[in-house]
Amino acid sequence: MIAEIGHFALVLALVVALAQASLPLYGAARANAPLVAVARPAAQMQFVLVLAAFLALVHAFVTSDFSVYAAAINSHSTMPLVYKIAGVWGNHEGSMVLWVLILALFGAAVATFGANLPPTLQARVLAVQAMISFGFLAFILFTSDPFARVFPPPPDGQGLNPILQDPGLASHPPVLYLGYVGFSMAFSFAIAALIEGRVDASWARWVRPWTLAAWCTLTLGIAMGSWWAYYTLGWGGFWFWDPVENASFMPWLAGTALLHSAIVVEKRDALKSWTVLLAIVTFSLSLIGTFLVRSGVLTSVHAFANSPARGIFILALLVIAIGGSLILYAVRAPNLAPGGLFAPISREGALMLNNLILASAAATVLVGTLYPLFLERIGGPKISVGAPFFNLTFVPLISPLLVAVPIGPLLGWKRADLAAALQRLWAAGAAAFLAGLVALYLHSGGPILAVFGLALAAWLFVGAFAELAARTNLGRAALGETLRRARHLPRSTYGAALAHAGLGIALAGIVGTTAWRVERIATMHPGEKVALAGYEVSLDDVAPANGSNYEGQRADMTVTRDGRLVARLTPQKRTFALSGADTAVTAIHTTGIADIYAALGDSDGQGGWTVRLYDNPLAPWIWLGAVVMAAGGILSLSDRRLRVGAPARRRLPESAATASGD
Repeated sequence: MIAEIGHFALVLALVVALAQASLPLYGAARANAPLVAVARPAAQMQFVLVLAAFLALVHAFVTSDFSVYAAAINSHSTMPLVYKIAGVWGNHEGSMVLWVLILALFGAAVATFGANLPPTLQARVLAVQAMISFGFLAFILFTSDPFARVFPPPPDGQGLNPILQDPGLASHPPVLYLGYVGFSMAFSFAIAALIEGRVDASWARWVRPWTLAAWCTLTLGIAMGSWWAYYTLGWGGFWFWDPVENASFMPWLAGTALLHSAIVVEKRDALKSWTVLLAIVTFSLSLIGTFLVRSGVLTSVHAFANSPARGIFILALLVIAIGGSLILYAVRAPNLAPGGLFAPISREGALMLNNLILASAAATVLVGTLYPLFLERIGGPKISVGAPFFNLTFVPLISPLLVAVPIGPLLGWKRADLAAALQRLWAAGAAAFLAGLVALYLHSGGPILAVFGLALAAWLFVGAFAELAARTNLGRAALGETLRRARHLPRSTYGAALAHAGLGIALAGIVGTTAWRVERIATMHPGEKVALAGYEVSLDDVAPANGSNYEGQRADMTVTRDGRLVARLTPQKRTFALSGADTAVTAIHTTGIADIYAALGDSDGQGGWTVRLYDNPLAPWIWLGAVVMAAGGILSLSDRRLRVGAPARRRLPESAATASGD
């Protein structure tokens, strides 16, 4: 009965989405206030209905209602509760309900908290958001019904994919979707602006908080996915340039460019047409990611579905959404006023450079991801585009941007003095030089690109705080004056500095673990020892370690250095009875500066076991940097000017209001 209620709620949500997509749009065009007013309650009702459907699906998984097909093939009666709940979005059907739930959540948030928006603009924004919802609700109901029944129901269910039975799965997809889907809000604002034919500073102030919120969650989602792959898959790496990894990285790159471009629109009334295009492109890349994961065009541990029918449906949605929005842009964008002029050496110029490099980087990743798939589909040879291609193309593209990041905030609007800005970065330059020397000393002179990368990370980290030092007159004014200025700086300034510093931390982690990682793959018998980057790792024992739904082996390992105990590691290898799939449970000892990483492989049948051992320098800094970046975004979002989107109107004293005729 509850499953039927959930299905009916989805049908009602489809009807409400259709009304929300049409009536307010018509009302805004005809200046019909009652129809315009439909948008807000419709958006709120759509969210309530989709939430009801989602909770009904959660109920089926939690109560092991295996008459619901999605629960029968993605859950098991003996699974822990956390994995039963995670199983809701660990499959195609349930993850699509979560996708639409977040889409409706953002629409309801604009309806509830967007009271400062002009009514017609709000109506158009919510109408565009409802169009997206309508398309995906139709996709769910006609091709991916999450409440489809199976008879007779299996007694226990087939269980969740073992590789997904991990605590990271309980949080990674929802956080990632908040970012993926959150960019729909910027898209809806862009299409509404094109319909109205007006993009100005107010529009940019309304767009930025929604874009920033999506960017923060996507940053955390990507980092969580990277961490999950690092400790779950047992290969010792944090990024594989997998097509589905790229599918989340591309909108992050475009969304980062959008965030910076919107600043120029708000501050200088420039780059308006470009910013609207970026908003369209960012969400379009999110849709392309959805297509890659669910169409069956690729095989990945991240992919959900292998259904050509679903792929064609999503492809049709892509053509309508992306093609329609680009056609509208081509027709209406030329009518947008160009805005203020600026010199190449200016803050606007620095932000434009940021946009061009990030857009080029996203395009490079897009080509590298789609070209092999396209070539195979037209009958060409099957090729693989992996890390070598992306390292040789993406890294040279992005490096100039990283050099320019600390410089941009120190440049003035419209026209600036580059030499003066560089003088303020003397501390960052000194830190970069020192970091390079330390890297050369510790690693015997190379590789030289890694030394440059570590110097660049120090440049980014120290340079991130140069604007704060300049705006507080640090070192040039009395301490009391500096503290007074610091107290009055907006939180968004601190947030930007924190985000740029986080980028430097993450870069140091990427460089360290990529350039100086030490790997040992050995077949070890209990009692044997191997050397690893100055450590001595011994295999003490391998014993059974069985769970409720798997059989496993656990290795007991001891790590010493100069005879001193450093860590005890217990990696495991598990085989799940229902699927026969094997998974690794890695063991990681971190010092905060490096990770000692162990994964247990197969037995050789003669008492020996394959063991993978890694020393990953600076690896923890990758995820620390991502968290710091997201924290910077959240701090910026707490700034009232961004949280509300437009300055609050100051109340007049009662006497003044009376005198003015209010």
